[in-house]
Amino acid sequence: MKFPKPGQPVRGSRTGHPTMALLDLLGRRMSLRILWELAHAGQPLTFRELQAVAETNPSLLNTRLKELRAAAIVVHHTGGYSLSEEGKALVRLIMPLDEWAVAWGARLAAEGAAPAALNPTQDTPERDWPRSKEGQ
Repeated sequence: MKFPKPGQPVRGSRTGHPTMALLDLLGRRMSLRILWELAHAGQPLTFRELQAVAETNPSLLNTRLKELRAAAIVVHHTGGYSLSEEGKALVRLIMPLDEWAVAWGARLAAEGAAPAALNPTQDTPERDWPRSKEGQ
């Protein structure tokens, strides 16, 4: 299984600095969506449940789950897939980025510089990052 590993060359980095390896992994199609859905679910999700909520095809989902499992961010057990302790820690670290992005979108919208889709007063997808999930 080939996935970005710290210390090995990754996209954008010949040295494989750990931050670059993580950004390579998270920048892959559907990686963040899988984290979002598992963080939001509050319980393990079966492959089919995760496929349905992530709105993706089984081949891509299988590939990303293998990578995220190999990176120790997602775990699989009899109840399905969930975030590992490392995955929960990662989500907690990403939450301030989400808060900043929401405020940034609001500032741009207030200035008229943002496309209508970024206007925070419009309906937002319920499946976005949970706003206050203690213990995630």
